[in-house]
Amino acid sequence: MDGKALSKKIRDNIKEEVKILKQKGIIPGLAVILVGEDPASRIYVNSKKKACEEAGMFSEEYTLESGVSEQIIKELIQELNKCEYIHGILLQLPLPEHLNEKKLLEEISPEKDVDGFHPISAGKLFLGQDSFVSCTPAGVMEILKEYNIPIEGKECVIIGRSNIVGKPQAHLLLKENGTITICHSKTKNLAEVCKRADILIAAVGKSELIKGDMIKPGAVVIDVGINRDPETKKLKGDVEYNSAVEKAGYITPVPGGVGPMTIAMLLKNTLKACKAISF
Repeated sequence: MDGKALSKKIRDNIKEEVKILKQKGIIPGLAVILVGEDPASRIYVNSKKKACEEAGMFSEEYTLESGVSEQIIKELIQELNKCEYIHGILLQLPLPEHLNEKKLLEEISPEKDVDGFHPISAGKLFLGQDSFVSCTPAGVMEILKEYNIPIEGKECVIIGRSNIVGKPQAHLLLKENGTITICHSKTKNLAEVCKRADILIAAVGKSELIKGDMIKPGAVVIDVGINRDPETKKLKGDVEYNSAVEKAGYITPVPGGVGPMTIAMLLKNTLKACKAISF
């Protein structure tokens, strides 16, 4: 399943919508806050900025020293909450250890929470209400939709229970009437649970944890993991692709699968925020 091609299609549609908004004097604006100079975070931020520019959106970056106080970030977020030309605020994670991630994410206005991490966004998702949805699980749903993968009544197994991917992914699949199992570090007989899955989503951050012999023949396999091989420096997923591709009916590669979709969903959320705030 080609996330790169689907991402381009979605981004092209967003670009056309942005053109229409610009004719009305409205430009969707995204503020990105980067604390410190984590190399991976820097790459992600640059990718997000580039994607915004290509879509015709306005983006503004705020780079802060790694030792910055919580109060300074809090005040910056509060200013951005009030800023009329900023419609989405993104606090790039992870943050340095001395900062309270949960507390700072809660400072972002729910109206501008384009990452979908605010408790109000998470609560609305839980209740089945319209909300900003975390970009990666939203991207997974778009891939399933694009390839006409039926979810209703299917056994859906998610490996990983993070607030960013695993938990919101479960609610999105549940909304489509999937039967959900969430696996984690305490799950017993992981291989046996995986073999039940019609749709298997690996989002645990352990390189090639899922082998081909853990996959039900014909299953849909979505690999959310992005792990850099310490020797080859190449990116690898949570799924051992070469063995899994022999068993799976559909599979996402790494790179080129879920990754590009995450950025496409960020743009989609920013456009949605802009429309909600402007009209």
